[in-house]
Amino acid sequence: MPAVATSFFTAEHDALRVSIRSFVERELAPHAEQWEAEGNFPDSVFERMGAAGLLGLSYPEEYGGSGGDYISTLVLKEEMARCGSGGVGMAVAVQTDMATPPILRFGTEVQKQEWLVPAIKGSKIACLGITEPNAGSDVANISTTAVRDGADWIVNGRKIFITNGVRAHFCTLVARTDKPSGYHGFSLFIVPTNTPGWQVTRRLDKLGMHSSDTAEIVMEDMRLPEEALLGEEGKGFYQIMWELQGERLVAAAGAVAGSQLLFERCLQYAKERKAFGRPIGQFQTMAHRLAEMASEIAAARELVYDAVWKFNKGDYPVKEISMCKLYTGIVVNKIANDAMQIFGGAAYLMDVPVQRAWRDSRLMRIGGGADEVMREILSKMRGL
Repeated sequence: MPAVATSFFTAEHDALRVSIRSFVERELAPHAEQWEAEGNFPDSVFERMGAAGLLGLSYPEEYGGSGGDYISTLVLKEEMARCGSGGVGMAVAVQTDMATPPILRFGTEVQKQEWLVPAIKGSKIACLGITEPNAGSDVANISTTAVRDGADWIVNGRKIFITNGVRAHFCTLVARTDKPSGYHGFSLFIVPTNTPGWQVTRRLDKLGMHSSDTAEIVMEDMRLPEEALLGEEGKGFYQIMWELQGERLVAAAGAVAGSQLLFERCLQYAKERKAFGRPIGQFQTMAHRLAEMASEIAAARELVYDAVWKFNKGDYPVKEISMCKLYTGIVVNKIANDAMQIFGGAAYLMDVPVQRAWRDSRLMRIGGGADEVMREILSKMRGL
């Protein structure tokens, strides 16, 4: 790990941060309340971000990306927290770090041109089809099937909790292609969502992340051509487990950034809000709470930066990423809960953003691998 955790940020990263922050504060943050109330944000956000070069920061220039490193992705995730809507940040993360990385890594040149290039431009929106009613963190229990029919594949199954699923133009889909083969029986497919047999059956109503559309999908006798197969047949489980590491790391980075923003709001409020004739931050119980919050956020950030540094240099740090996912989820929920207490009755009002952060943060301990799954991974890595 670098002697100073932030030493991997270069002048280029700093300039990128300034540019992204300006975009977020100008293009996204002013609309957060409206998008949350409406339960959606316009598709044009993807197009505007694509035009600004923000959907392909670490993708090769030959596909419309900026050719940057993974630390550029970290900068984007940290700054997206400032938009004030966790749902927007999550939807964009699906586009940049969940549904498209497998296309770059495993796709053919034709697939990259047809799907990755427009995804980086923001003209095609992506979703990721993993979770099913009976297969969440237990990816090996996926029951959606893809069966050969001549040169084609016939897909049947059901997916749930699919972010961007209502609006997506294509889906990076996990399906079982050979049940007797166990972990070797899964494959990935790129599915255009206008394919006959693909149906959005429900837009899900959620506790938080209101501006992000989340769908239930049913696939009934959906016919895909041979060229829809992404990567090597039978390698889908290993490919999607690789993808999940990036998903968990960007989620952890976003959780830390969100925690930091909440802390800053709490600190400012503690200086301004008065009780019994003085600012509440001058009471020892409040001052100590804020000191503890700052310490927990700093520890979480160092954990994330360590994993990012290793990921950026080509390592595959499953242990560190699992720790990040587990610990940052615990921290962001504690910070959100502390913020509710610091703001008191005001935090319970729907027009005060603290309550939204409190609701949105709860997903971090469930989505992308629940706390219990992260603990299980870490336990097994120690031979337990």
